[in-house]
Amino acid sequence: MTFVVTDNCQKCRFTDCVSVCPVDCFYGDAGQLYINPDECIDCGACEPECPVEAIKEESDLPAEQEQWIQINAEKSQHCENIVQKQDPLPTAEARKAELGF
Repeated sequence: MTFVVTDNCQKCRFTDCVSVCPVDCFYGDAGQLYINPDECIDCGACEPECPVEAIKEESDLPAEQEQWIQINAEKSQHCENIVQKQDPLPTAEARKAELGF
């Protein structure tokens, strides 16, 4: 199993998760982060760091979010490897509030 970034990351792109990842398996585009499933070692360090609960263990994804497994696999192949904490998107706090966090 691996961990997956879901749509809660959209418009946020908090990178607290990146700073605790021991294998640098996070990738990102202008809108959000993704986890490369071939690089993730399933340590779980990232999951509690996300302030909007965007990271889920693959086996815990509800059926309506299972598409994120494939999205992470595909997007992580083409996006920049994010290895250091960065500023969140300007829309992050509004998105966080919208999600109820």
